[in-house]
Amino acid sequence: MVRDKSWGSRLFEIANYSLLALFALITVLPFVHVLAGSFTTAEELIQKKFVLFPTQFTLDAYRYIFSTDILLRSLGVSIFITVAGTFISMLLTSMMGYGLSRKDLDGRRLFMFLVVFTMLFSGGMIPTFLVVKELGMIDTYWALLIPSSINAFNLIILRNFFQNLPEGIEESAKIDGSNDFGILFRIVIPLSMPAIATISLFYAVSYWNVFMQAILYIDDSTKWPIQVLLRQIVIMASGMQGDTSDLAGDYAPPEETIKMAVIVVATLPILLVYPFLQKHFAKGALLGSVKG
Repeated sequence: MVRDKSWGSRLFEIANYSLLALFALITVLPFVHVLAGSFTTAEELIQKKFVLFPTQFTLDAYRYIFSTDILLRSLGVSIFITVAGTFISMLLTSMMGYGLSRKDLDGRRLFMFLVVFTMLFSGGMIPTFLVVKELGMIDTYWALLIPSSINAFNLIILRNFFQNLPEGIEESAKIDGSNDFGILFRIVIPLSMPAIATISLFYAVSYWNVFMQAILYIDDSTKWPIQVLLRQIVIMASGMQGDTSDLAGDYAPPEETIKMAVIVVATLPILLVYPFLQKHFAKGALLGSVKG
């Protein structure tokens, strides 16, 4: 028999839902403002400061940023970096995480100490730049893929998830004649799809938002990812000097709306990926963080 809720419980639920709705509104409103601002005129945006519904609808900002192929080229670069980087990172992280999850691995505690150590201390910007330079990766996509291919936090989550899998599965596979690579790619990874999807999303967002590494290592403007191009467009739209000659059109861009239009174009692709991984996200992050 279901008991009626008390007034205290009802008031708590009302307050709880109201507070969550307020937080959600605060989070969503900036995105709505950027989206609406990209479709309005610069005059209206300057006059109203904060726009949620444009009264003067225009596509001038989008016409400007798509006036040449530079934006599409940068989007292509970001997509390539995201796909290739996520694949490389997941391959290396899965292999290392599986190895560290094996209790029979000699020196496992030492390797885990070294992994955790990198979360607290790093070589710094200049030593990392010198390493990348000596490896001949300056002005190549490898400079954006290799140095950040394994994230210690993601590695620990995936390793903990692998440890939660029943040991009998691996023993049965060994009896059937499967080696370690076969166990990893045919059994462990298919059973770990929630964690794999979660870590893949972490890596994909990280590679899509790559900025500082591109500024440091990429000199050729044709290899710029979308985030670097966004910075250059913002600099130009703010009246400062920037290398955006390829974007020069026959008309002056609306200074404020051009920023918002590029933000929309740069953000939308990675947002479209999340709904496909949402059902795995909470489960993978939770299970991977329970057992140390």
